[in-house]
Amino acid sequence: MRKKISSETIIYSESEIKEKVNLSEAIEAIENSFAAYSSARAVLPGVINLELPEFQGEVHVKGAYIRGDDYYVIKVASGFYRNPALGLPVGNGLMLAFRAQTGEPAAILLDRGYLTEVRTAAAGAVAAKYLAKKRLEKVAVIGSGVQARFQLRALAVVRGFETVSVWSRNRENILRYVEEMSGEFSRIKFKAAGWVEEAVVGADLVITATPSHQPIVRAEWLKPGAHITAMGSDGPEKRELFPEVLARADRIFCDSIAQCRRLGELHHALEAGVISEDRVSGEIGELVLGLKPGRLSDEEITVADLTGLGVQDAAIASLFLRLAGDSD
Repeated sequence: MRKKISSETIIYSESEIKEKVNLSEAIEAIENSFAAYSSARAVLPGVINLELPEFQGEVHVKGAYIRGDDYYVIKVASGFYRNPALGLPVGNGLMLAFRAQTGEPAAILLDRGYLTEVRTAAAGAVAAKYLAKKRLEKVAVIGSGVQARFQLRALAVVRGFETVSVWSRNRENILRYVEEMSGEFSRIKFKAAGWVEEAVVGADLVITATPSHQPIVRAEWLKPGAHITAMGSDGPEKRELFPEVLARADRIFCDSIAQCRRLGELHHALEAGVISEDRVSGEIGELVLGLKPGRLSDEEITVADLTGLGVQDAAIASLFLRLAGDSD
């Protein structure tokens, strides 16, 4: 239930936000946000990262304005990885929408991280739309948390697939993932992999959705034609791919080359010296705009390095406000 705290500012609850925003509309909004970023229509500051290692916690503050929109948006999102033991979700957060013309606060979106989960999954789907093969048999999911679920749901909007092999460090979480997602996708065969190599070998698409600080996926496990969507490396110490994965890739696309240079898998590959920046093929937004071609053959190995952009938060918040009837 919405609540006004002044004549101008409305608070929206998590339940109302979930009611309005679905993945199909979110994918379209995020696809457009990539285009806005790569055509210089987005204004966004650098990311603020706050680490709380004593609590296994991290906080990210992002913001953006897409020229022509009604709002600019500031987002605070957190991940506290001890929370499940306390009976609490790992992710949390909120978004603040301000009127672009006046700077007045228009809305507080108490989504508890839901919109971040949706926009992150939608970004993965956009990457798959342009870079994954048209026909997918096996999908590997590395990770078994909330985002690992959202990524698969979003992928299903843009691609069909036959089997899913999932691996994470916690066997109990893997089995829970397989049980729950099998219920959602009754025609898809799910397998709990015993080790990470088993999950990755033979996969047409590999999704990495973990908070890992150590590389997980090795280059030699990848089959020709595989696409990798790596979305866990949103901080300088995080990484999910061994640098040789990027060295082996035929084409590498970033959500933001500048940001991936600082935070993403690209950052680690450059630091290791296995590639130079001229090996980067471009940005996802350039694919959307038609400035760069997507997958060129079924034999290419492609990588999407997704660090998460404030412009995505602006897009998903504006989408919700439009659906809620507050963008006049």
